[in-house]
Amino acid sequence: MKTLSPYALLAIIAVALDQWIKLLVETHLVMHDKVDLLPFLALFRTYNTGVAFSMFSWIGDKGLILLSLAVVGFVLYLAGRTRPDQLAARAGFALIIGGAIGNVIDRTFYGHVIDYILFHTPVWSFAVFNLADSFITVGAVLVLFEEFFGGRRQRAER
Repeated sequence: MKTLSPYALLAIIAVALDQWIKLLVETHLVMHDKVDLLPFLALFRTYNTGVAFSMFSWIGDKGLILLSLAVVGFVLYLAGRTRPDQLAARAGFALIIGGAIGNVIDRTFYGHVIDYILFHTPVWSFAVFNLADSFITVGAVLVLFEEFFGGRRQRAER
């Protein structure tokens, strides 16, 4: 029996953690009731029918599911073309895939994505997001980091 790669395991853990926290949010947070954790951070349960910042909500659930699955497929393709020594990029792709799958699960079963993290000040607040969105963002940063700084490492090794 073949064992899972550490990157597949990372993606699975990301999906599981995302879904577990969303279950807690759904069962313990009142809709649109802000729970301040820090002066700038709150829990705020809401639903997003689009993607980031509610973009593309006009294409509907099925369209967003297909778009998300196409993105996952493309990221899997890119991950497959990544060299084994590109650890940051590989971890980044795993986080992107895990986050995207977490949001696809929401959209498939609920028709929306469950968001709950709110950064705010008395005069400004950022869009509400979730852990899956954070995984996607951190993953993209890791891929970009590898792209910009990984080449320097290769040149130094030559």
